[in-house]
Amino acid sequence: MAASIRANCRKVICIGRNYADHITELNSAKPKQPFFFLKPASSILIPGEGPVLRPQGTKLHYEVELGLVMGKTLRDLDPNDSKGALDAIRSYLLTIDMTARNVQDEAKKKGLPWSIAKGFDTFLPISQEIAKSRIPNPHDAFLRLSVSSQLRQADSTSLMLYQIPRQLAEISRVMTLEQGDIVLTGTPKGVGEVKAGDVMKASIEVGGKVLEEGNIDVEVKDREGRYVYSET
Repeated sequence: MAASIRANCRKVICIGRNYADHITELNSAKPKQPFFFLKPASSILIPGEGPVLRPQGTKLHYEVELGLVMGKTLRDLDPNDSKGALDAIRSYLLTIDMTARNVQDEAKKKGLPWSIAKGFDTFLPISQEIAKSRIPNPHDAFLRLSVSSQLRQADSTSLMLYQIPRQLAEISRVMTLEQGDIVLTGTPKGVGEVKAGDVMKASIEVGGKVLEEGNIDVEVKDREGRYVYSET
């Protein structure tokens, strides 16, 4: 169950800039090697627990991604050990990595950490768990995301600049990957803003067939509370 995914997750590790066209749309530089950042497990939003909450004053962006749920401990993995990497994955998820883009942009310009931009509660909607047998090759799946019935993202995981074995190798040489950890593998082009009232729907296809357990359907609402974005 998705609730157990969140309960057993100690950290969420996210690969950045892993699709060339996404790098272009953000006017970013292609990384010379995979790089990653963290989201807190408290940002996970399981199916039926929505909505996604937009903090006051933020420009909220979506990023659909294939997620990996780790089933084994990995330390200092050999980047050429494809079998070891894939064997360490327990299952898959479809995810939407939400970003407070203006918060992130300001932090980048000032050389500040941008954990806040990625870490709000509800900033990681996930699907139900997808069995490994349903995605025989994680580099041959098709991701889609629509906002209020308008298709925004639609690309294959075959377009990843750095494939999953390299991603897990780079992460595990820095920090131990533990059972239950979630790895987000990057987003394709088409990211953009959502506002209160929008409904995001995401899906994953393998061999032209939609995996029903991989669907995400979640509304966006404005968040109440004390946080209001202001310049740091």
